[in-house]
Amino acid sequence: MKCIIVDDEPLAREGIELNIEEVSFLDLVGQFGNALAANDFLMQNEVELMFLDIEMPGITGLEFIRSLKNPPMVILTTAYPQYALEGFELDVVDYLVKPIRLQRFVKAVNKAKEYFELTQKADNTIESFEEEFIYIKADRKYIRLFFKNIQYIKGMKDYVMIYASDQRIMTAMNIKTINNQLPDSIFARVGKSYIINVNFIDSIELDIIQLGNEEIPLGRTYKEQFLKKYVKGNLIERKRF
Repeated sequence: MKCIIVDDEPLAREGIELNIEEVSFLDLVGQFGNALAANDFLMQNEVELMFLDIEMPGITGLEFIRSLKNPPMVILTTAYPQYALEGFELDVVDYLVKPIRLQRFVKAVNKAKEYFELTQKADNTIESFEEEFIYIKADRKYIRLFFKNIQYIKGMKDYVMIYASDQRIMTAMNIKTINNQLPDSIFARVGKSYIINVNFIDSIELDIIQLGNEEIPLGRTYKEQFLKKYVKGNLIERKRF
């Protein structure tokens, strides 16, 4: 995958470059110290993945993502973990906090590679919805997914990735469309990019929903309605006598 680095700190760019050199499927085609220079490059060149810093002079990384009509996949690289929720609401692939460990870097780029490969063959469509399952056309066959096995769904531009217990399927459909057709007794929209199966919730802390090993960001505009509908009605509280 062709990738670029956008970071105003030379040492940070060097560190990411060293990590990229360790990954055989990454091809570094450009490094930039600001968003404007990166924008000029993206206008003329095809890029699949961008490693993007957030706090940069002029245009921040998050502002840069919003300005792009068709941005490449983005992995945010930053020293400021408080931007994680906002980043995920912009459909970023992952969020790496500096200093970046190679093991964590590899996990992030493997996720990007999986998304990229699935989009290359994602002529999938959701064929039908039944009471307890959906059919998805993928790889010249119809795949049946039971609602009880779907853990969460992540929106990525014009696709959604369905994470089931034993498989992942990407289909060409936006997250709003699939959300409108799923039963809200089981599935909850918790952010711009996420739908979760509430039966898989392990815990909720501040703006993070824990589903097994996955941390799903709880968007600010969805939080109140989500807590009211799915949490407060099942909350056991201490009674005062």
